[in-house]
Amino acid sequence: MLFDSHIHTTFSTDSKMKIEDAIKKSSQNNIGLIITEHLDYKHPKKNLFIFDVDKYFESYLPLRSASLYLGVEMGMRTDCLEENVKTVSDHEFDFVLGSVHLVDGIDLFLPSYYEAKTKQQAYERYLEYIYECLRVYDFIDSLGHIDYIARYSPYQDKEFYYSQHSEVIDSILKILAENGKSIEINTRRFENPSSVINLIPLYKKFRELGGKTVTIGSDAHNVQTVSKDLDKALYIAQECGLKPVYYKNRTPFYCF
Repeated sequence: MLFDSHIHTTFSTDSKMKIEDAIKKSSQNNIGLIITEHLDYKHPKKNLFIFDVDKYFESYLPLRSASLYLGVEMGMRTDCLEENVKTVSDHEFDFVLGSVHLVDGIDLFLPSYYEAKTKQQAYERYLEYIYECLRVYDFIDSLGHIDYIARYSPYQDKEFYYSQHSEVIDSILKILAENGKSIEINTRRFENPSSVINLIPLYKKFRELGGKTVTIGSDAHNVQTVSKDLDKALYIAQECGLKPVYYKNRTPFYCF
């Protein structure tokens, strides 16, 4: 079964989607779901993008099944390592998706991150920070949306090109491959065909460096986008020789 391994419901600050609606939509599309609520410790805006993990399990554990698993989208920061380690150690997540939403304490959604930076500088620092985090976040299962910055950057050409950052991207991909981690194919930007095409060299390089598996996620925050464009992610995986997996009890299983 194919799984949409990146889903946000009401436990995430920026989502109002009820889990019952997500389950209904996924059932209609004959896919499984892994819920990945946002957990970004020390967010600049107090009490945003964190949730009561115990309540999350209390509420959703009865819904866990062969087509629904419980994960977390963990905001990786070098100054939040202790908190994140404790959260994972204390709870039985099926899946830990590691993502970077803030760099040097600044949310990438905010214009202030890009001030006085060229596109090359902004993207390069973002990627350098992902690498810094991955060196200590050896307990994640998959790296989420490596192209995240392209959603919000203010530059005329927002697109994310492997060729412009190949050295630092290779460092990221190598550490994932060497540690047997997956990388996510995130479909959030796939309405734009060029976003699909421009990511293929990156995933081919991951395979070349020894990477084997990908998780696939819509990053849905509403029912309309649950499982959106997963077929395009499957196309990338096939083109690059990578196997789509889902995680159960922190263990990868092939979708097909």
